[in-house]
Amino acid sequence: MAFLWILSCLAFVGATYGCGVPSIRPVVSGYARIVNGEEAVPHSWPWQVSLQQSSGFHFCGGSLINENWVVTAAHCNVRTYHVVNIGEHDRGYGTTEAVQKINPAKVFTHPNWNAYTINNDIALIKLSRPASLGAHVAPVCLAESSDSFAAGTTCVTSGWGLMRYNDANTPNKLQQAALPLLSNTQCKQHWGSNISDVMICASGDGATSCMGDSGGPLVCEKGGAWTLVGIVSWGSSRCSTSTPAVYARVTELRSWVDQILAAN
Repeated sequence: MAFLWILSCLAFVGATYGCGVPSIRPVVSGYARIVNGEEAVPHSWPWQVSLQQSSGFHFCGGSLINENWVVTAAHCNVRTYHVVNIGEHDRGYGTTEAVQKINPAKVFTHPNWNAYTINNDIALIKLSRPASLGAHVAPVCLAESSDSFAAGTTCVTSGWGLMRYNDANTPNKLQQAALPLLSNTQCKQHWGSNISDVMICASGDGATSCMGDSGGPLVCEKGGAWTLVGIVSWGSSRCSTSTPAVYARVTELRSWVDQILAAN
C-alpha cells in the first residue's frame, strides 16, 4: 500500500474579522476537481496559505485560523526557514498580488503524530508577525469537538496541488473541488484498517486532492460560515478520482489546538 501523498487543515475565530465568511464569495460548481481542476474565484478562500521553500517552491498548503496561527499537516515537516505565503491566488511570475510572506516563529507538531500510521497528522505554525487581515486575508472557523458532519455532506477542498499525478508542475492558480464526505465505515471499504478515528474521508466520485494539496483545508458550511473539518493528509499514489482522499479529522484534534494556542 503506497501512501505517497498526504493532506489536511484547521481554524479559530479571528479577533477583528469573523471566521469563515469570505468578503469575496466563492463559486463552487459541485463538479469541480483539483485533479483536472477548477480555478477558484480569486481570494474567495482567504484562509488558504501556500507553504514554500525560500526558493519559492510550493510544497504544502495550510489554513489561517487567526492572525497569528496557521494549521497544516504534520507530514509537511514545516521548519522556521520556510515561508508562509498569505493572500495569494496566482503564484505565477509577474503577478501584482499583495502577498504577505511571513516566516514561522515556531512549529508545533501533534505529540502523537505517527508517520507510519499517519495518525494525528496536524501541525500548528505560529507566525513571526501577525498577518494583516482584510478582504483577501481572513481566518477559517475551526470545527468544534462536539460537531458532527454527516456522510454525504458536500464540502470543499482547495490547493495548488498537481492537477494530474504525473504532471511536472503544480498549477499557478488556486484550484478547488467539491467533495462529499464519507463515513469511516464507507472509507474502510477502500482503505481497510488504515482508517482511524482521527481521520475523515471525502471524494471518490470523480474529484480528489493530489500531491501539493497536503496540509490544506477541507471546509464545510456550518451556520453560514465555512468551517475547517479536515486537513489534507493522504490518499491514492496516483490521485485516483474513484478512491477516497483522507484528511485529519479536526473535531478529534480541536482540543489539542486549543491547548497549544492557550499556552503560546
